[in-house]
Formats: sequence, structure tokens, C-alpha cells
Amino acid sequence: MTGLMRVTSHAAATGILMLAGAAWGGDGLRLAAWNITSYSGGRTAELQTSIYGSFEGRSMSPDVLVVQEMVSQVGVDALLGALNTAPGGPGDWVAGPFLDGPDSDSALFYRSSKVLFAGLHTLPADPGTTGAPRDVRRYDLRLVGYADLSTQLAIYSVHMKAGSASSDQQRRLIEATRIRENAETLDPAIHIVIAGDFNIQSSNQAAYQKLVASQTNNNGRFLDPIGTPGSWNNNSAFRFVHTQDPVGAGGMDDRHDQILIDASLGDGVGLEYVGQFGVPYSTTTWNDPNHSYRAWGNDGTTFDLALRIEGNAMVGPAIAQALVTMASSGGHLPVFLDLVVPAQVGASEIIDLGDVPFGSLASGSIAVGNAGDVARWGEGGIALLHYTLEGDAGIAIDAGPFSDAAGGAANAHGFVADLATNPGGGAFQAEIRVQSDDPDYPVVSVRVTGTVVGCNDADFATPLGTLDFFDVQAFLSAFAGQEARADLTGEGAFDFFDVQAFLTAMSAGCP
Repeated sequence: MTGLMRVTSHAAATGILMLAGAAWGGDGLRLAAWNITSYSGGRTAELQTSIYGSFEGRSMSPDVLVVQEMVSQVGVDALLGALNTAPGGPGDWVAGPFLDGPDSDSALFYRSSKVLFAGLHTLPADPGTTGAPRDVRRYDLRLVGYADLSTQLAIYSVHMKAGSASSDQQRRLIEATRIRENAETLDPAIHIVIAGDFNIQSSNQAAYQKLVASQTNNNGRFLDPIGTPGSWNNNSAFRFVHTQDPVGAGGMDDRHDQILIDASLGDGVGLEYVGQFGVPYSTTTWNDPNHSYRAWGNDGTTFDLALRIEGNAMVGPAIAQALVTMASSGGHLPVFLDLVVPAQVGASEIIDLGDVPFGSLASGSIAVGNAGDVARWGEGGIALLHYTLEGDAGIAIDAGPFSDAAGGAANAHGFVADLATNPGGGAFQAEIRVQSDDPDYPVVSVRVTGTVVGCNDADFATPLGTLDFFDVQAFLSAFAGQEARADLTGEGAFDFFDVQAFLTAMSAGCP
């Protein structure tokens, strides 16, 4: 945004966010979760096609990827290599720390151009057969170019106990309780996400209710961004959100894989889910215009069957086949959603009004705009900037509210400065404050400066600050030439009253 200062020393409007820019990757931040089915390496071509293959302009192309069923560090290294060598990929992937716990494990991969790793926390598995069979990892991330806590994410990667027996459900409840209790300890400004393989057949099960239900402390509460509760198992009403099993051993009839997010990612402020938060997902099409959330590869045509390969309307045959190969027997499809990042304010650094004759009103203009990093996030991935303006005494300016999208020209706001606060001349200084929803700099002060020249209305000639014959001569010349500065009464005419005003000021002398 040329000419503007980005302070370094949208938010999205409440309601639906337009999906045109961010729906299929590239803009904003895409979070994906994938139970990758006992991965220890290999299947490189299938991985790359699943993640970076494109069909009708659509690609998975995540920015943050949490995976489950990672077998070893060897597998982490292999997957990282596949990401960074994928045709069409950005090549900026980094793997988070990997801990080899009981059973298979979670792993984190992220694009270093978009997020920074901020920490790893483990909720350990329980010994024996009464609690969590696997560790839960919490990956803490923050957005590149931001500092406020509201631009940080705590992502829980889960692979809960499988099975539908009451004992299995009880063990999942233990896992869910631990996660929610841990989330409650985080600063409320930090956004929380839980992603992975829940192995839950119905939203009525105790573990799911523990995660989503309202309770006294809702700081750790997760919500379904696509508002799709129910008994998902073997229910064709949910065929567009099923993720297991694309190979067809059990058929596509379970919504085991999900991403749940906190309410603040759907409140219309700052970092924000792309879509109508909480509105139920379509039951008639995979291509729901109200949501960026997708079960990647599931076009809804193969309920209780193997994933459709030829004619797959969402991803086409090449990607569909790669996803099936990756799933092996009893595997899963990935799920993802998009977030827009907060707006960042840019404003004029300083406005110098120059020399202003005594008694005059000085006009100026302040430029304010959305200085979000379009090269990093894309125009569609940055929320609208919302802001108001407030001036010191003597500054008359429209307060707003105003808004601005990233990537375009800044907004120009005219103002008038009354410099009568500087009788006798001298330097003038005031502020215009830009109050916005930039999380890092909610208030930016822009200095307005100028110099009042002359000591009163009769001070027409240099040296200013003295009244003598030369001021009389200069006034008469301006009066004869009908120059605006000689219209001392401001009536638009040059007459006796202007002369009278000059003589009165001349008689008063300089302070």
C-alpha cells in the first residue's frame, strides 16, 4: 500500500464470508487433518497427488497439516520430503517435533511462510486398557507477521479409542475430558482447534458432548463449524461428510474425521472461519457454498461403498485414486477448512500542512487502508479492516465507521485543521487516531503538523511577526488584485469592511 506506514515498532464482517477467494487454497490459512493409515514412508506419488493434485481448479493444498497414525520419525521425514518436492508445492514445509509414544502417533507439518511453531504439549496415554490408548498432542502455532495472542492457535491432534462398545465410549470420554480441561487453562484469547480421528459414531456420545457442550467454563469449548450433529454411522443423510472407509472394506459410512473449532473463530472478528459458522452442511451437494470445510474426495455419491474414482465430481479420478491408495484397508479421507487472517492497518505516517497564514483553516487528507500482506495471504485471505477516526481539538474529520479490503488503494479522508490554538504564530501539532480491529495495533496515532505564519490578520509581509509600512503596502496590493487573502471578512467581496478589518488588526499590533 504505497505511501502508507504499516505499524511494526476483519476482520470478516459478521455473517457469511465470501468463499470465492479462499475456498480452494492459496488464500488465508488452510488447516487439514488426516489419519494417514500407519505411515512409515513410501507412497510418495500418491501423497503428492492427494495433497497437490488439482481438478477443475481445486486442490487440497493445506498450510497446516496434522496427521494421525504416523509410525516413526522415518515416516515424518519421508512425508516432509514428499511435501517439499511435490510438483506445484511451495517447498516451504517444516515438520514439528515428533515424539514416538505408545501405538502410532500424531505429527505436525506446517508452511514456515505462514505460521511459526510456538510449542508442543503432550496429554499422555494411560497405561493399561482403561484410558487413552495414544498420546494427544497440542501444537501451538502463531501467524507470521502477527504478535497478539488472538492470532495464535492451539491445535489438538487426536486419534481416540476405536469401537462402539460402552467401554470404548468411556475411554473416549476420558480423552475428551483431558483435552477440554487442558484447553481451559489456555489464555482465552488463543484460538483452540481439535482435529483428527475421533472414532465417534454419534454426536450424542459422551465424549463428543464433553467437547461441544456448554458448561461453567467455556474457554475450552469446541464447536462444529458445519453444524452437523447426529448419528453419523451408516446414515445416508450425512453422506457428504463421511470420511471412512474410502477403500470400501466397510464402505463410506462414518464421520470419524473432523475439525472442531472454538466460538471465537466464528464471531466475525479477526482470525475467522471462512463460511457461515454453525450453519448445517448441505445434504444435497458436496459443494456447499456456505462452507470452506470439506471431506476431501467425498462427492457424496458412494454412501456405504468404496470412494468413487471415475466421475468423482469433487476431485476427479487421479486424486480419488491416490486417496484410496493412501487409505489402504479401513483408512480415512482428509478434512480441511479455511481461515481468514486479521486485517492490518496502514496509515499516513505524518501529515505536514506546511505554512498556514494566521487565521486560516488548513485542509489536509489522511490515507488509511488495509495493509495486510497480500503476497503472503492473498487478497481473499485477509479480513476487512474496520476502523474509525478521531481527531484532537481543532481537527474536524468524519469519524466513520469505515472499512477497507486488502490489496487495493487506501481510503483518503479529508479534514480541516483550525490553527487558532496557535495565536502569534509558531508550530502546530495535533493527532488523528485511527482505531481499528488490527489485533496488534488497535490504535494508531498520526501526527498533523504545520506552522502558523504571521501574528494577526494584518501581518501580510515578511518579516512575519512585525507590523509596518510593508504590511500596508502588501495588503493594498492584494486588495487591488482581489486576492483571497485580502478578503479579511470572508464575505467574498473586497470592500470597506476588509480595509476596516485590516486597520483594526494593524492597530492591535503583534503580541
